[in-house]
Amino acid sequence: MTTRIETTFNTLREQNKKALIPYVMAGDPNPTVTVSLLHELVDHGADVIEVGLPFSDPMADGETIALAGERALAGGTSTRQAIEMVKAFRKTNTTTPVLVMGYLNPIEIISYDKFISLCQDAGIDGVLMVDLPPQEAGDFTQKLAASSMNEIFLLAPTTLPERREQVLKHGGGFIYYVSVKGVTGSKALDAQDVGEHVQAIKAQTALPVCVGFGIRDGESAKAVGQYADGVIVGSELVKNFADVGNDEQKIAHAKKAILDKMDELREAIDSLE
Repeated sequence: MTTRIETTFNTLREQNKKALIPYVMAGDPNPTVTVSLLHELVDHGADVIEVGLPFSDPMADGETIALAGERALAGGTSTRQAIEMVKAFRKTNTTTPVLVMGYLNPIEIISYDKFISLCQDAGIDGVLMVDLPPQEAGDFTQKLAASSMNEIFLLAPTTLPERREQVLKHGGGFIYYVSVKGVTGSKALDAQDVGEHVQAIKAQTALPVCVGFGIRDGESAKAVGQYADGVIVGSELVKNFADVGNDEQKIAHAKKAILDKMDELREAIDSLE
């Protein structure tokens, strides 16, 4: 069965368009904000949405997203509650793909099978577990596929050839290429170097390749979009919630800044057509 992620990328390819994939941390800055924000992101050009599952020790995340996770946890958002937010979003949006990004520890506590069941019930389309390499995934990948979900894997500039081969063999939906040697929010992005790596990956797989980490504005999104099938933007959006607390006016201002950035990114990558 074709997943929503696969359908979306097929449609974008036919339209000669690039995917815009914003990241949000579930429950940040508080649990009441997330569902409405997901809908607003779609209204401002999101093709796929990546939802972070808050975790206390996020090894791949820089300070901005790590602090977002801390705020979400402090506000009471658990993995199960994050999944419920996607389920609430699905009540009125049945087309935009949603993938969740997180870490294994909470999943092992819930159990793999229960986690898959919860995700399927919520209408989640893809799962990215940062600390679950393909050679250790066991039948998790097959169980996700049986539930019409893709398992997304990361590739980085430092990925060894044998690891890359495993990712390309077992990954689904799209390949998430980490553009820099660092954590989320890293500043140094060499578009030409990214392009060379993306082209090398695309020569080995029919899967779309999307680039994240270090994309901060329309200029960098456009530079990467020349080579990639999509751009993923997280820290540049999430940072707006850093100091808003529960102040409704500050939250509204932060959401406007996020959506303005979405408009900038959408316009930039659409100009590549």
